[in-house]
Amino acid sequence: MIYENGKRYYSLNSYLKKTFNCKVYKIALDGGMTCPNRDGTLGTDGCIFCLDGSGEFAAKMQNEESIFQQIEEGKQRLQSKLGTHPVKYIAYFQAYTNTYAKIEYLEKLFFTAISHPEISALSIATRPDCISSETLELLYRLNKVKPVWIELGLQTIHEESADYIRRGYSLSCFEKCFSALRELGIPVIAHVILGLPNENEKMMLETVRYLGKNKIDGIKLQLLHILKGTKLADIFHKGDYSPMEKNFYIDLIVKCLEILPPQTVVHRLTGDGPKAKLLAPLWSSDKRPVLQQIEKRLESLDSYQGKYSTLISDTISEHI
Repeated sequence: MIYENGKRYYSLNSYLKKTFNCKVYKIALDGGMTCPNRDGTLGTDGCIFCLDGSGEFAAKMQNEESIFQQIEEGKQRLQSKLGTHPVKYIAYFQAYTNTYAKIEYLEKLFFTAISHPEISALSIATRPDCISSETLELLYRLNKVKPVWIELGLQTIHEESADYIRRGYSLSCFEKCFSALRELGIPVIAHVILGLPNENEKMMLETVRYLGKNKIDGIKLQLLHILKGTKLADIFHKGDYSPMEKNFYIDLIVKCLEILPPQTVVHRLTGDGPKAKLLAPLWSSDKRPVLQQIEKRLESLDSYQGKYSTLISDTISEHI
């Protein structure tokens, strides 16, 4: 199937433009939170791959009133892409665990963000073990004002892998949270890391197949990056882990897309590792040719045309 943008997938950018009648960009925001894997609740070192909570593109938190300032700074960073046409934005709370705070703080923080007139939706990255019944009630109220998306860092369905990377919660915890959010009509975007230590292709595809079977609303497919200063970097330097090769990753992405149902929105196909901190795989530092090769591979598959219509994001032009 060929979409109106001339590609073999329907990009998230096109979908957002159609929904909101203008171009929509994500602005990464810092809510000033930490993570139970870092504050001593579950551990102090975080997951083995985590350096700074995936918040390298966000401004730094000062207080909950500073969110408007962060939004304005985010708009300025995007200025070169904006042109003269009207645009709107998604408030994206990205760094660390963004429901890991007192409910009074979260309420003020999130309602302040969505009160900005140019914010069209709210995207919150968090963990399923950090969403309480109070948080669910807050998310329900927020979703009545503007659309809310919840991003959950699943990474893998395999418990042995989850233990190895120090994720800190079970698959059943994810399932319970996902079910609760679905009952409230709040879309869930699951993060999946491809290339975790000790996982083969079969295991990685099992994770994607599980999410597809459960009709996950959205998915981020993330290549595992080895970053300086992480436990994974120590494992890599000892020779106990080898990063994924580019051609294998491209083949794997195509297989993942073939598994997912048409209604699943794919928000990411690879990811951004900060170049100054990236140890491996170095080929991932230039994302554009990787995405282009994925698209070419899709074009070469007759089985893809007319059979798989997956909503995926155009990550070439923006960090999503």
